Formats: sequence, C-alpha cells, structure tokens
Amino acid sequence: MAVVLEALASNLSNVLAKMARKEVGMLLGISDKIDSLRVRLDGLKEFLADAERRRITDLHVQGWVKELKDAMYDATDILELCQLKAMDQDSRRSNNPSLLSLRNPLNAHHIGSRIMALNQRLDGIKQRAEQFSFIKLDRYGDCSRTAQGHGLRRTTPELDRSGVVGNKIEQDTRRLVELLTREEEEASAASISSNVRVVAIVGVGGIGKTTLAQNIFNHQDIKEKFDKIIWLSINQEFSDPELVRTAITGAGGEHSGHQQLSLLQPILREAISGKKIFLVMDDMWSVHAWNNSLRIPLVNSAAQGSWVLITTRDERVAREMKAIQPYHRVDILSWQDAWLLLKKQVVSTLKDEYAIEKLKSTGFRILERCGGLPIAMKAIAGLLSHKEINEIEWGKVLRSPSWSVDGMPEEINHAIYLSYDDLAPHLKQCLLYCSLIPSYHKLKSHLIVEIWISEGFVNGKSNELEELGKEYFNELIIRNLIHEMPYSEFGMHDVVRSFCQHLAKDEALSSHMGQLRVSDLDSKRYRWLCIENELDWSALQEQNSVRTLFLYGRTEIKFKANDLCSKFSNLRVLSILYAQHGSFDSLCQLKNLRHLYFFRTDIRSLPDGIDKMKFLEFIGITRCEKIQQLPGSIIKLERLRCLNLMSSNIRSIPRGFGRLTSLRTLYSFPAQMGSSSSKDEWCSLEELGPLSQLRDLHIKGLENVSASSSAAKAMLGAKKHLAIWWLECTDRQRDDGFLKEEGIISIDEQRRIKEVFDELCPSYCLEQLYIRGYFGWQLPKWMTSKASVRLDRLTSLKLDGLPCCTKLPDGLCQLSCLKLLQVRRAPAIERIGHEFLQIQQHNGDCHPSRAAVAFPILETLEFTVVLELEEWVWEEHIQAMPLLHELTLDRCKLRQLPLGLASHARALKVLKLFMVHNLKSLQNLPSVVELHLYENPDMESIRGVPKLQVLSINYCPKLKLLEGIPALQKLYLLDFSMKTLPGYLQDVKPKSLVLDCSLPLLGNISMGASCSDWDKISHIQQISGYAGEMRIRRRWCVFYTREPFKLDTNIVCSSISRDKTTLPPTDLAGLRRLLATASLW
Repeated sequence: MAVVLEALASNLSNVLAKMARKEVGMLLGISDKIDSLRVRLDGLKEFLADAERRRITDLHVQGWVKELKDAMYDATDILELCQLKAMDQDSRRSNNPSLLSLRNPLNAHHIGSRIMALNQRLDGIKQRAEQFSFIKLDRYGDCSRTAQGHGLRRTTPELDRSGVVGNKIEQDTRRLVELLTREEEEASAASISSNVRVVAIVGVGGIGKTTLAQNIFNHQDIKEKFDKIIWLSINQEFSDPELVRTAITGAGGEHSGHQQLSLLQPILREAISGKKIFLVMDDMWSVHAWNNSLRIPLVNSAAQGSWVLITTRDERVAREMKAIQPYHRVDILSWQDAWLLLKKQVVSTLKDEYAIEKLKSTGFRILERCGGLPIAMKAIAGLLSHKEINEIEWGKVLRSPSWSVDGMPEEINHAIYLSYDDLAPHLKQCLLYCSLIPSYHKLKSHLIVEIWISEGFVNGKSNELEELGKEYFNELIIRNLIHEMPYSEFGMHDVVRSFCQHLAKDEALSSHMGQLRVSDLDSKRYRWLCIENELDWSALQEQNSVRTLFLYGRTEIKFKANDLCSKFSNLRVLSILYAQHGSFDSLCQLKNLRHLYFFRTDIRSLPDGIDKMKFLEFIGITRCEKIQQLPGSIIKLERLRCLNLMSSNIRSIPRGFGRLTSLRTLYSFPAQMGSSSSKDEWCSLEELGPLSQLRDLHIKGLENVSASSSAAKAMLGAKKHLAIWWLECTDRQRDDGFLKEEGIISIDEQRRIKEVFDELCPSYCLEQLYIRGYFGWQLPKWMTSKASVRLDRLTSLKLDGLPCCTKLPDGLCQLSCLKLLQVRRAPAIERIGHEFLQIQQHNGDCHPSRAAVAFPILETLEFTVVLELEEWVWEEHIQAMPLLHELTLDRCKLRQLPLGLASHARALKVLKLFMVHNLKSLQNLPSVVELHLYENPDMESIRGVPKLQVLSINYCPKLKLLEGIPALQKLYLLDFSMKTLPGYLQDVKPKSLVLDCSLPLLGNISMGASCSDWDKISHIQQISGYAGEMRIRRRWCVFYTREPFKLDTNIVCSSISRDKTTLPPTDLAGLRRLLATASLW
C-alpha cells in the first residue's frame, strides 16, 4: 500500500497524543526523548502534501519519501513497543503495589537508544529535504475529522441505474437482445452444428462493457426466453473450481463444496442438462476460463439455442471463442450523453439543475479530458459533487495541474488521478487499501472498516471509530471510487483498481492463482501482502516489515513460534481464509496484532496465551466448524472491540467474559444455562450485563436459558448504544412452516421462553430487530402498546419462525420509524385483528384519534407462510400505512384483502399474492402498478386497478374476469394444464403477452386465424408463446406481431404427431398448411 505521508504522520501524531495522555514516557523514564521525536515530526509535516504529489513523477523525491516513510514506520513500531512495555509494567505494579517506584533500566536504555537514533535519522531526512524546495500545502488539516466534505473487480448482474444515460445504450441493448432471442430461435430450427453460440462485447477498460452486459442480462425478454441465466465475473485472477461452483449455483444446482474440477464439471452438466442457457462471462482476459472449465459442460449438456455473452478488452479472446462477427464494439459516450451522466451524478435539487446549465461550456471541457470513458466521468462527477456549482470551483477543476501529471501508465485515466488527488489523506489511504483485496473474494464492508481501524487509518475518539470508518466508506461510494454490492459487500472498478495498484506497487503485493514468484518477495520490502494458494515460507520470512497479511486458498499453513516472533513482529492484520491443516498455536507471539480473522478454516482452537496480544481489537472466526470453545485468557483482551463467531460451533464462553467492556460488536453469543457448574457449558447471559458499549449483538440458543432472572441480568435495556439486535432460538421449523420433528412444544416451554424474552427488553435506541425461532405463544411484552420503552428508532423488524404465536402484538403500529416488517413461518396466526392497526391512547382508549396514523412510514410489508391466516381486519376509517410501497402475502387462507388497504395505502405499487387460498377477488386498488399472482386456486375476478402496468398470472384456473385495467402493458400467463386460452384475454389490451402453456395449446395458437382461440388474443400487439418438452421448458415457441403482421414458430409437424393428445385431425391439417408458409428460424 502506497501509504500517504500525511495519513501516516497523522497516525503517528495520534499515537503520540495517546501516549501523552497515559503518561507512557514518564512511566518508562524516556519522556524527554519522546518529546524530541514529536518536535521533529511536527517540523516535517508541512512538506508532506507536496512531497506526496511530486514523488509520482520525480524519482529523487520518490527516494526521499521512501526514506521518510521507513523512518515513520520505525517510529510507529518504537512507540508501540513503548506502550507494550508500559502496559506490562503497569500490570506488574497492579499485581504488586510494592513495585510502584521501580522501573526497568534496561528497557529505558534500549528504547531510549532507538528513539535517539531515529531522531538523528529524521534530522538528516529534513536536511536533505532542502534540495527539493518543498512548498507548504496545508489543504486538509487533521485526518481525524469526519469524511464529509462539501483489472480486477468482481462484477455482479445488478445494474446501477444512476450510470445509465442516453439512448445509445438502450439501442445497443435492444439490438443485442434481438440477436440473442431471434437468432437462438433460428439456431433451434436450423439445427446448427453447435448448440451454444457466442456473442462478444469489445472495448477498452471503463468504456461501459459491463453496464451494457448488465442491461442485457436484466432485460425481460432474456429472462423469458432462457431457462437459466448465469453471470460469471472472470477477470485475470479467477479460479477454475470457484468459477464452476458459481455457475452451478447460478443454474440452480448444489456443488456441496467440492474443490476438484473433475468433480464439479459433472455437477454442472447435470444442472444445465437440456436447459436453454444464457451465460455472461464478464471481463475476460483470456480463453482459459472457457476452454478449461465451461466449454465441455455447456456444449455437451445445454439445450439448442443457448448463448454465451462475453465482455473483453482483447479482440483475440472473442476470435478464439469463435464469437459471431461483427463483434459489438462499445463506443465512447457522446457529449450529450456524457453531459447527462455528469448531471445525473451532480444535480440534487432544482436549483442545481438551473445552475449547472450555466456551466455547460466548462463542463464539456472537463468531460473532454475524460476521453469518453464513463468510469472517468463518474469519478469526476463524484469530485464535482463536493464543489460549489459555480464557474470558479469548476474552473479550478478544469485548470488543475493533475490533468497533466506524467509517469503513470497510459491506461490510467488522469480523471481518476484528479478525483484521487481531491481526497483528504485519510481517504486516499483507505481507497488504496481497498485495491489489495482480491476482487473475486467476498469481503463485507464492515470488515474493511475494521481493518482500516486496525491499520490506524481511522483517527478519532475511540468510542466512535466504527461510525467514522463507515463515513469514510460512504464518502468513497459517493465519489464513485468504490461501489456497493449485494450482501453489504463492496467492489472497485478495474480502472480505479489499476490506478491504486500503480500507486501501491512499491509497498503492496497482491498475488493470486499461482502468480507469486520468489523474486517478487525478494525484490522489495512490502508492508502489505495478499497471497493465494501457495506459500513459500522461506521467501515470506524475508518480509519482516509486513503489517497486513492476507492468506487465501486451500493450502497447508503452519506458523512456527520463532518465525512469527522474530519475522512478523510488526504484523497488524492477519486474515486466513480457506486454509486446511493449519497450526496456529504460536499466534500469541504477534504482540502488535490488531485484527485476526479466520474464514472457513479448520482451526480447532485459539492459543491459550492470546492475552499476550494486548493490542488485539477484532477477532473473527466465521464458518469454522471445528473450533468449539474460546481460551479462558481471552477475557483479558481489554481492547477487544469485535468478536464474530457467526456459523462456528463454539458452544460456550469463558467465565468473566463480561470484562470485555470495549466490545462494540458480538455475533453468535451462545446462550446456555446460567446455573451450570460445568466449566465447558458456561454461557450465562449475565456476562452481557457489563458490556455497555455494544452496538450490534447476536444471541443464539436462547431456548437453553432456564430462567428469566438470568436474562434480566443481561441488562439489555441499559445499553444505550445497541442499534442492531438478533435474538435466535434453535430453529424447529421447516421452510414450509411445519415442525421438523413429530411432537408438540409444551405449554411450559412456551411459557418459559416468553418469560426469558420478556426480560430481554431493549433500549429506545434500537434500529434493527430480528427474532428467529421464537416458540412462545405470544410475542414479548415490550412489543405491545403497554411497553415501558418505546422503540421510536426501529426501522426494520423481521420475525421468522413463530410456531406457537397466535397473534401479532398491538404495539407494532406505534413504531413511528418502521420501514420494513416481515412475518415469516407463523402457522398459528389465524387472524390479524383491530389491535394490529389501532393505536392505543394514553387513557387506554383503543379508538384512534384523527391525527394518529398507524405505521406512518412503513414501506414494505410481508406475510409469508402464515398458513392459517384467514382474516385481516382493517376498517376504512382507520388511517394506516400511507407510504406502503410493496405488500406480499404468501401461503395463507385469507378470504379478502382488508377494506382499508384500498382507502389508505395510496402509495402501494407492488402487490404479490402467492398461494392465497380462499381469496376470490381483487378490486379497487387505485395505485397498484405491478400485480403478481401465483397458484391462487379460488381467484375469480380482478376489477378496478386503473394504473396496473404489469400483471403475471400463474395457475389461477378459476379466474374469469379482468376489468378496469386500462393501463396494462405486459401480461404474463403460465399454466401448463390449460386446454384453451382464458376468455378474459379478450377484455384486456396489453401491449405484450408472454404465454407458457402446453404444447397442444401452443400448437393450436401457431395456426393463427385458423385457431379456435385466435379471437381472444389477435388484438394484442406482441405475443411470445412457449411450450416445453421433456426437461427443456421452452423448447417450442410461437411469436406473433400484430402490426406489421408476422407469425413465426419452430413447431414441426412431427412433434405434434407424436402427441396423441395434441390436436384433432382437422386442426393438424391446418397446422401443416400453416407451417408450409410460416417463416422458421
């Protein structure tokens, strides 16, 4: 990592300030020497910004900067050694007060000598700085301020619409979708030699290839015409097994964690066998991934008409994969579209819209320097969004000298450098660090924030470091330098990554998939290393300055105590993922370690001497199945801020766990019986009582708590910082809501768990609550209207697995900030009554006042697997849910939707009804835009949905009437048991109909005007009809366009003749005549 000088200096200042507050120098008898070090560092600070800039182009300055950085690192190491010695000395004094006046003269002499030598080095460095004539650039101030100011990525199919502008991308999307859908039909009918064809999108990095591919992948026609659509992010450092595992998952298969390609490829063949596949391979640098991993399974098993879409910078890749020509080349953005993109990123108010139009000339000149690359334009937009919208500020950006900085690779756009240069030093440092993480390994955003803290990049008050780190993270997102991904992960565009890795090349090495050479480790003194799948231990030991070490891959890792103690004493961050046969007993020798993380590693225990790691702040042991308990000495880690045991088998915690009062995050705390005398079974909730700094808490196994008094001792109500809370009992239900095993949950069990949960009352500051596996007959009393604590900050409530709960509490409607409410697997709830919506008044009156609105900002409501729910009471005079956007009812017996829904949920846009038995009609839904029906066996009519645009109907055999839906655009109809088309099709006028039905019915439709059902659908502008055969869901198809008239099909007479249930002879004869003249693909 090319550590930013200003950020490193700020970190040093922070360490010195902490030492001063704790009187460390005085305790060791070296305070005068530490003071002299502080003075010298302050004298160098004013030159750092200029030196950091000039080092990029001036080799002499680069050498001076490296020398200064080495000195600063050594200063950090010495100061932290001082802290360790002081902590040891303070500990001895606490244990034996008679030693109060004694110091260790050897320690003082040794450390003092090192500081004196360092001071002499700094004097020489400052003297040599005079030859460079550095100027003072004091732009940012202290890095402890908040972040707010005025190719090797892993892509996903999720499309960020904020980066899509203009007509060109939509035109390109339509053209390629037409090719992929129409041409695949031609391929099916013409029986071409290969069942899989390839289309290529070619262009330089950052031009928008991935955005175009995402737009195609998410197009409705693609989803309709392929059985499986799969997205693979390739890049230069992919793993063959991981790639195939991802493909298996995308195809709906199960890879069972296999690592060998020879075992995975047959699983993939089985998953895609007979299916029409659309596969996107994004960011391909060679044909290796296709030839070695995917070609044979797809060619041998995928159905006729399957397609592979690739994106690549190298035309040779497209040629070697035999992509159809001409390849699609992505052009640079037109100036009009570039301007739209800039405005979309910068403008936030109508006032901004007016002001920015006056700057169009300057804006065009700035965009011209971006070379037409969308990624560069988004980075510049991120910069401009932090500037005032006026000619002066935009002119400064236009005339910035950063546009003309030399010495960087040609492929690195100067717009990226300009955006980087505008960052505060601490943000620069955090951004550079992100480029170290392999793009294809999933890393949560909270983990990267923890690592920033561990490396000293986040400077501020100790009690707010995580919040400050999140601000840094969000700032980088706002500036378009990193982007959010699903599941709280983050990504970085390959152009930005290349830029960051160029700046970091002398101090960071990220080597993967067998690319590491011994010479790489011999040639430079790295501070940050990321290595995968191979480990030359002898070469690695030479890297004695390393501060971050990421070890990825399924390889054997053994640490020897002497090696770690002597060679890696400066290590701050150690992350080990997927390691097998690891030996970690000597980890406690890493006394400077702050962050220790294991993921899917076969670690069996942490070392007993872990308390020697006094600086340790973050421990993660996730998905490590062989570890079952923590060492007793862990309770001495006074600085520990996070303990993550998620998906591990740890069943107990040591007595005295409550001494870890610095904990902010605790995941998967295993609740046990507080009265147990067994050392191995201790896990009392009482240990949570003293942990007053908790922000995020997950407790599992709450069914093991024997008494409510034990739960009360957790003192959760006193935790004023607790914002995210998971309460979990071991799940006793299947996905369908029924109990996993025969038998019942006793009344005593239900009573006891309710008493326990009653005592787990949170404080008012709670923001997110997730309860899973709760088997009480009633939800906790603190969720009722009579609760002593009002959860006025709660935004998200998820209740999953309530096998015995018979009704929802009456306090939910009073949650004034609630935006999301999910109730899943609650089979005992038969009725949602008045209490769900009626706000209790202070006098106990349940009649709502006119001003009271239940669920005032609720946006998403979901009832799933509430099997016995028959009635939902919501009377028209009760005001509720004015901002409700999406409602889902899944697997219940509801007879009708509540009357108040139509009257008051005026923002409702999406309604999903899945297997709602007994529901016969829908009517008067004035705001609904999307309606999805699936297996509603009693549904008969739909009336009065004037804004409905998208309607999907799957297996609703009794539906006869569609009335009052004039805005309908798309209708999806799926039912393989239909003998004829439903009559209601004559009553609606959608622009398009997508039909999945039986082959006999589809064959009838393919006859056009000769079909007995033709009058029901001939008025629809566009129809796509499909039928399956064996395991190929959409083997046969019919496509109809009303104006200009076109009727096409790939149904052949033999397929109809083979099925005796298809058509009567007269119809079959008509079909033969039709097929003789119809155009076949």
